[in-house]
Amino acid sequence: MGWIVFGIVTWLLGWRINSCLSHQPRTRFTALAVPVIFGLTIVVLWECAVRGFEINPVLLPAPTAIAVTFATSIPTLWQDFVQTVIKGAMSGYILGCGAAFLTALVIDRFPFLQRGLLPVGNFVAALPIIGMAPIMVMWFGFDWQSKAAVVVIMVFFPMLVNTVEGLQATDHMQRDLMRTYGSNYKQTLFKLRLPAAMPFVFNGLKISTTLALIGAIVAEFFGSPIKGMGFRISTEVGRLALDMVWAEIVVAALAGSLFYGGVALLEKSVTFWHPSQRKSR
Repeated sequence: MGWIVFGIVTWLLGWRINSCLSHQPRTRFTALAVPVIFGLTIVVLWECAVRGFEINPVLLPAPTAIAVTFATSIPTLWQDFVQTVIKGAMSGYILGCGAAFLTALVIDRFPFLQRGLLPVGNFVAALPIIGMAPIMVMWFGFDWQSKAAVVVIMVFFPMLVNTVEGLQATDHMQRDLMRTYGSNYKQTLFKLRLPAAMPFVFNGLKISTTLALIGAIVAEFFGSPIKGMGFRISTEVGRLALDMVWAEIVVAALAGSLFYGGVALLEKSVTFWHPSQRKSR
């Protein structure tokens, strides 16, 4: 009963603090403090609920148990992180997004390709990952190369569509002005159209960060060496070691957040001129 009361008190206290902070002028401190306090409140409620209702750890382990497993399994978690995120997700992300960007430039240069390639890309994007992953494993083997191939398929179309859309973002008056100055296609592309397309390009890059991580993890369920986040999750679920499963989930969440945040910071430095990046007064 004590744990339940403590959880309720913590929730009310967190609610009160966030309510007060939300009415303060928006600063870097308040923007960071509100989600941190909310997240800590959820974790405390989780701990109190597990202990207060005596939930079986097989169903839902307590955050403290997950933290202990995390601290004692850092070498294993790091090995899985390198295998899945660095080798599988990052390599597939770079290859897929790079290929999509170059394909978008070709489509922009030869507009008739848009009617032919985009429907094919839409078809490929609709393919289920659980159907493609075993095929990629058969083609590229059980190591990270097959996971990277799955990631390439997942990120290619979102990046392609956003880049093509961005290259068409400029209006006729801007393009006519460039032609008035005697600019050729290459000059117009690099001085006008690509800068204008950057918000769309980064939108595709940010969408692809989560798709890459999901694709790499899910692909490991269909065949991988004895390491990797997907392999570890499927193995530990079979052993009912849910604390290790949650530790892997924490690693995946942190990696995905840092990955997305890194791309968002890069976007701010590249598209600082865009209205979306200006701070509201």
